[in-house]
Amino acid sequence: MGYMIVAEHSSTLLHLKRSPGIRSWSLLVCIASVGLAAAYYSSDSVLWKLFYVAGCLFVAMQNMEEWEEAVFDKTNNLIELKTFSLYALVLTLWKKGQEKVVLDLTQLCDICVQEVKVRYLGKGYLLMLRLAAGFSYPLTQSATLGDRNDVEAMAALLKRFLGLEELQQSRQQEEEAEYGGEEEEEEEAESLDNSSDSDGEADKL
Repeated sequence: MGYMIVAEHSSTLLHLKRSPGIRSWSLLVCIASVGLAAAYYSSDSVLWKLFYVAGCLFVAMQNMEEWEEAVFDKTNNLIELKTFSLYALVLTLWKKGQEKVVLDLTQLCDICVQEVKVRYLGKGYLLMLRLAAGFSYPLTQSATLGDRNDVEAMAALLKRFLGLEELQQSRQQEEEAEYGGEEEEEEEAESLDNSSDSDGEADKL
C-alpha cells in the first residue's frame, strides 16, 4: 500500500486519502480468529464465549490503522486533516470517532519526510507540515513501513501543487538581498568613520 492515494486533483484542490493496509486487516482477522476459536472449543457458558469474541475484536480494532484524509484548498487557503477511528467510534458508542484539524495554508513553509519508529515493526516514514509559526504537524497519524520512495513522491507532488519550491527560492532571494543591503550599509558606515578620522588628523596637523 502506498502512503496516500489521490482522490481529487485540480489546479485549486488536492484531496488525499489513506485507508488501513493489509497488515491491519490481517491482524484483525488473526485476533478475531483467536476469539472465535476460544469460543468454539471452550466449554464455558454463552456469556463467556461472547466475552472471548468481543474482547479479541476490541483488541484487534485497537491495533488497526485509521482512515485519514487531507484536503489542500487554495481557494480558501485551508488545510483540512480528517481522521476516522473505528476503535474510538466503538469505544464512545458511536458518539465520536472522527477528528478534524484545520490549518492555514498560507502559513505552510515546507514539507519534509520524517523517519519514525513503529512499535514491533521497525522504521516508518511520514510527511511533516512545517508552519511559519515554528511548529510541525504530521500529514497522517500512521507511518508507512518499508519503502521511503512513496512518501518522497507524495512530498514532491504536494510541493509542486503548492509551489513551495518557488516560494522558498523567492524567500531566499529576499533574505540575500536584505543581507546584501545590510552589508552595504555597514561598509558605508565604516567609510564614513574612516573619513571622519582622517579629517580629524588633518585638523590636528
